[in-house]
Amino acid sequence: MKRYFIHTFGCQMNVNDSLRMSEVLAKMSYEPTPVPENADLIILNTCSIREKAEDKMLSALGRYKPVKASRGALIGVGGCVAQQEKDKLIKKVPYLDFVFGPDNIARLPDIIGRVEAERERVVETAFVDSEEYVFPRADPETSRGKVTEFVTVMKGCDNVCSFCIVPHTRGREVSRAFPDVLQEVDALAKVGVREVTLIGQNVNSYQGGISFAQLLLRTAEVPGIERVRFTTSHPHDLSDELIEAFRTQPKIAPHFHLPVQCGSDRILKMMRRDYTVVQYLERLQKLRDARPGIAVTTDIIVGFPGETEEDFEMTMKLTEQVRYDNQFSFIYSPRPKTGAALREKDWGPIPHEVKIARLERLQKLQRRISTETTAALVGAEVEVLVEGHSRYDAAKRFGRTPENRTVNFDGDAPTGSVVTVKVERSTPNQLAGKQVAVLRLPTVEPLPVASPVSPFHVLAEA
Repeated sequence: MKRYFIHTFGCQMNVNDSLRMSEVLAKMSYEPTPVPENADLIILNTCSIREKAEDKMLSALGRYKPVKASRGALIGVGGCVAQQEKDKLIKKVPYLDFVFGPDNIARLPDIIGRVEAERERVVETAFVDSEEYVFPRADPETSRGKVTEFVTVMKGCDNVCSFCIVPHTRGREVSRAFPDVLQEVDALAKVGVREVTLIGQNVNSYQGGISFAQLLLRTAEVPGIERVRFTTSHPHDLSDELIEAFRTQPKIAPHFHLPVQCGSDRILKMMRRDYTVVQYLERLQKLRDARPGIAVTTDIIVGFPGETEEDFEMTMKLTEQVRYDNQFSFIYSPRPKTGAALREKDWGPIPHEVKIARLERLQKLQRRISTETTAALVGAEVEVLVEGHSRYDAAKRFGRTPENRTVNFDGDAPTGSVVTVKVERSTPNQLAGKQVAVLRLPTVEPLPVASPVSPFHVLAEA
């Protein structure tokens, strides 16, 4: 059998796409290898949200070039950079065999066949029309032994924020029909998955036959499902119906990733974010009233063109006011074809050293808040869904709380169990403690520790 290696960059959508690629390759009689040096096929599944990810991708391609020279391995690039660069990537990297966009995963057999049979370099980056797009259905067997899994419910985005390249790389919004989503969740539950995360570029604008709130409620009713999560959301789609779902269904995990992007109304308008800070805070307060103790995380861009020191201080003030559990903050980098990139000179580019200094200040503030939040839990008992062994100590167990806080603990509960852990120590990003009770055992017998949990190899990198 031929062997493959997938190197994944970026978000949960990309990780999920890589899983679908692995299933397609398995049907082509490819088997996984944990090291690229043994691969006959190497695929880089790419992200273009930030310039850094593209640089990492090009660096990785350089490292894989000797594998092609020594083994004749095929090398392909998929994902958002592929969609963005198209045939320019083929011209830039002469040893690259094929390029394919996110809509073309199902065409991998044809693409690889053409490369092998005709020795041609192939570029397939056409978007599939919304009416004809078929969401790849996961093979539940590839998830057997896992406790948590992603389920794609939509793709693309219609918001066209001025900093974001997603509409150009993932296309317009397309929602998956809700019966297909529920069937996939049911199939996953039957092989032992206890937590699902519904994913898409903007999941709460879902229109697959029912509202997103209704989809969450129906997903929570699937037998065997313990928790339901979702990501990512836009503040303007945080509806009263969705807030009410958090109030009434405890299986909807009390964690909401709600990207604010900036604390200045002036910059939000330039970003084409159709809300003010006051409106954002009002929606957030309704959510917290409906689900007390809910953990809130966010995304923030620092150094957007035209951002003044006053604008940045508003972001600092908002961070202090909301007290996010965590935030994903990064400096602005212009993306091709976006409104901000086209108008950066007019709005006023921010010097790189200023961006870095502001980012460090913001992240220092968030570390303090995160430290205080987790420290307040020391001595408390928290509920944990056991996902397996701790990556830091094989003798310990690992899982997450409903609020999505990671916990490493002493205990013997099987994978898939729900346990109570007494918190003894904390860091800004995780908790540690000791198991004190088993609340619920897994619904499906977990795989033996020695068994391979997954039949593919995916190297994921942010």
